[in-house]
Amino acid sequence: MRQIESAGFPDSVADLLDQQAEKYPTSSLLNFFDDEEILSFAEVAALTRQLAVGLAGIGIQHGSHVAVMVETSKTYPLTWLALARLGAVTVPINYRFTARELNYALQDSDATHVVISEKFVPLLESIDDAGKIPADHVIVVGEQSCGYQHWQSLLDEAGGPLPEHRPLPSLDDPMNIQYTSGTTGLPKGAILSHRYWLTFSRNGAAQFQDKLKRILVSQPFYYVDAQWLTLMACWTGSTAFVAREMHSSKLLGWMKQYQLEYCNFPEVVARQPQQEDDYMPHLVAMSCYSHRPENFHHYEKRYGGLARQGFSMTELGCVLYMPMEALDMTGSGSVGIPVAFRQVEIRDAEGNVAADDVAGEICVRGEGIFQAYYKNAEATQASFYPGGWFRTGDQGRRNKQGWFWYLGRQKDMVRRSSENISAVEVEQVLRGIEAVLESAVVPVPDDFRGEEVKAYLILRPGIRQNQSLFDEIFSFCKKNLAPYKIPRYLEFIEEFPRTPSLKIKKSGLLEMKEDLTIGSWDRVEGRWR
Repeated sequence: MRQIESAGFPDSVADLLDQQAEKYPTSSLLNFFDDEEILSFAEVAALTRQLAVGLAGIGIQHGSHVAVMVETSKTYPLTWLALARLGAVTVPINYRFTARELNYALQDSDATHVVISEKFVPLLESIDDAGKIPADHVIVVGEQSCGYQHWQSLLDEAGGPLPEHRPLPSLDDPMNIQYTSGTTGLPKGAILSHRYWLTFSRNGAAQFQDKLKRILVSQPFYYVDAQWLTLMACWTGSTAFVAREMHSSKLLGWMKQYQLEYCNFPEVVARQPQQEDDYMPHLVAMSCYSHRPENFHHYEKRYGGLARQGFSMTELGCVLYMPMEALDMTGSGSVGIPVAFRQVEIRDAEGNVAADDVAGEICVRGEGIFQAYYKNAEATQASFYPGGWFRTGDQGRRNKQGWFWYLGRQKDMVRRSSENISAVEVEQVLRGIEAVLESAVVPVPDDFRGEEVKAYLILRPGIRQNQSLFDEIFSFCKKNLAPYKIPRYLEFIEEFPRTPSLKIKKSGLLEMKEDLTIGSWDRVEGRWR
């Protein structure tokens, strides 16, 4: 990893693409298998240059802020990379946003242009005048232009090279304003530079020893994962196989059909009945974030490849990784050691460095992290300790050998009497119950103990909510958790509210009702409340 720090970077993301297009011109970079469309490195380089000319022709230039609200297809990566060539800034927009949320993102980011799928044009037209984008700055993707600029026409009709004397993007120029989903309040726009993306993607490739050649991208492009995975493929001359939408039920089929070597592996996939052909000799590695550690060896035996955990976040990119060769740490629960360009410390509540094996806040510094929260100096300042140490808001610990463990969000804790209870730990235990598909643990106010533990559960199809089920759940918890950690309240739910990255949005659970005990099974009183 440390060799990366002395190797240097291209001058920008566009330079990386052009360098790799010369090296791997005919190799496939992007395979949109749902659309049966494949783009080589040379084609992506040429198309993004051509599109950049078309975008420049309607006034997009170095420093322009351009919102992009499109479904997963070739449109997003081509637009993102074309804007990067111009030194413009992409503002990814979740295509599930309401008019209110879209209006906020457009206004807060100071977007001057928007690239939008034709099906979302009515949503754009419904927002308040304050967030309106001028009609000639609206670029529509689809069969119809709807009276605005047409994305395909800008690509097809662009002619000539970009102006020679235009400002060229540099490593520390902003490339994205990436809105973090957050758990409370309005989202914040993290300013991510070319250096950020090159650091994130280079570390991503290195953590798998640059071995991955066929990579599954199943997350939407408005989220950072699809973006850095695309650039990771670029670094190594690999192919990103891009799914139109994530479907847990289809993931193993994709992996087998396309001989994929890597995926971000959802824990729920492992709950599918075991098949004779589950083992995939072509599989190199799976990212298994926040999975139950005891499952890792089972995954490797059942599916092939290595099960690996790590730690990353929007503001920082990749921070901690588990080396491929660290076989003795598989299933330990550790999220590994720092990647290149990252220093990591555990700090206590007073901001002092914590002793080994003492829990505290994970704090990080290094080159290529986010530059600031856009137009939010107060939030930016509050996020750092002196010396450039970013406060992640996540709890962790470090042992004397230098391995780190992730313990959950600082606020993702239950304070019951004098005990701190990690929601992540309880959730992992609950997911070990055969009847349970997914779980989420939150605190419930309690007059006597301050807070009590409540668990929301999604059950396997056909499971009945009865005393036998409750006995199974609480018996399993009793075997695996200290008594004070066992949930008092259980509530069964059909689906969880989700963040743009498809993580469970606990703030959504907390906002569902004023009294969180209502509708729950109370273990202490033995009744529904």
